[in-house]
Amino acid sequence: MESGMRQRLMKWLKLEPGEGVAVAWAFAYFFLLLASYYILRPVRDEMGIAGGIAKLPWVFTGTFIAMLAAVPLFGFITSRLPRRRFLPLVYGFFILNLLLFHGAFQIEGWREITARAFFIWASVFNLFVVSVFWSFMVDIFSSAQGKRLFGLIAAGGTGGAIAGPSLTALLVVPIGPMNLLLVSALLLAGAVLCVRQLGLWSERKAPAPQDGQAAQAQSAQAQGAQEALGGSILAGLTLILRSPYLLGVALFMLLFTTLSTFLYFEQAHIVAQSFGSPAERTRFFALLDLAVNTLTVLTQVLITSRLLTRLGVAGSLALVPLLSALGFALLALTPVLAALAGFQVLRRAGDYAITRPAREMLYTVVDREAKYKAKNALDTLVYRGGDALAGWLFTGLKSLGLGLAAIAWVAVPIALAWAAVSVWLGRRQAALSRLGN
Repeated sequence: MESGMRQRLMKWLKLEPGEGVAVAWAFAYFFLLLASYYILRPVRDEMGIAGGIAKLPWVFTGTFIAMLAAVPLFGFITSRLPRRRFLPLVYGFFILNLLLFHGAFQIEGWREITARAFFIWASVFNLFVVSVFWSFMVDIFSSAQGKRLFGLIAAGGTGGAIAGPSLTALLVVPIGPMNLLLVSALLLAGAVLCVRQLGLWSERKAPAPQDGQAAQAQSAQAQGAQEALGGSILAGLTLILRSPYLLGVALFMLLFTTLSTFLYFEQAHIVAQSFGSPAERTRFFALLDLAVNTLTVLTQVLITSRLLTRLGVAGSLALVPLLSALGFALLALTPVLAALAGFQVLRRAGDYAITRPAREMLYTVVDREAKYKAKNALDTLVYRGGDALAGWLFTGLKSLGLGLAAIAWVAVPIALAWAAVSVWLGRRQAALSRLGN
């Protein structure tokens, strides 16, 4: 009976023999990673508003400059160290950062500058650690596995995104806000253990004896995990520039970040007008995160894998851009808190539950160097570059006299262009996947 229940569970979760252990470790890895970040997120968002909305474009530009330094450093590390060594090193670096910030916040005269530095650092930290996570996932799982498993694995991250704010609410009074950084560091250390276990599973995978081509690919992957990627420290950027497919992904990211930043700035203005105190704003952000993450985990567990299998990458990628076009049109007609909150919840949940797993599928058809270097450059440098450009674009539109409603109308055709690029990328991924098989 126990065996029958296990088989039914594996069928419901779309697991095949030998995948359960790896998915469990990947689920735990993403859970700990996002729990670590979401402990810090409400603090970061409040620091952004408290520092002045007018200064946000400068903060976004500072984040982009930080990325300009971080991407070549990541390229240097991955060129010289094998995967089993550079992954723990990246996370160890961020753990050390958290400990240093904890110390800096204790120094009274440093708090204002430390707060601004922390906002920038948290924006870099979020993208880098999640980008590295998905690089690892598309490296150890195939395209076919990704369609079945990435929704379930992403649910681990959503569980962490729910646990993080809950831990913040539970611990912030008894231990104080700054000591939450130590809790975040501890969770990140747990993620490093998961990295090690997944690496061991990947190296132990036995090639499928009935499929010589698959066996050869798995053998090469196991050997590649023990070797440095090689190449230059700027290889991520050169790989993007040489590939029409990766340039398409870059355009996808720029359109995505432009709309995300527009919505973030609209949110900052509407929330600042709606609430008078930092405590009320922080509570609103926490409730928004809770609603987003609850809807996300339900979608990931019940819908994502079926949606990816039925609609494919192209259809799945296009859903949130089309939703964004409708959402910005609604916000243009009624730029109020209720419309903003509803749009944010649906868009962010759709992004985490559908767009993100589908977007990661785009990298299952590229080589290992592109999976780590090009993907990291796209997820960090291009992402934050788009943030910075969109921040100044939003400010420029405001300076021309456009209100929040008018800027929302500007976002609608951008969303439709994003949907068109999504369909092209999804079809190209399917074609490359067929060639690989």
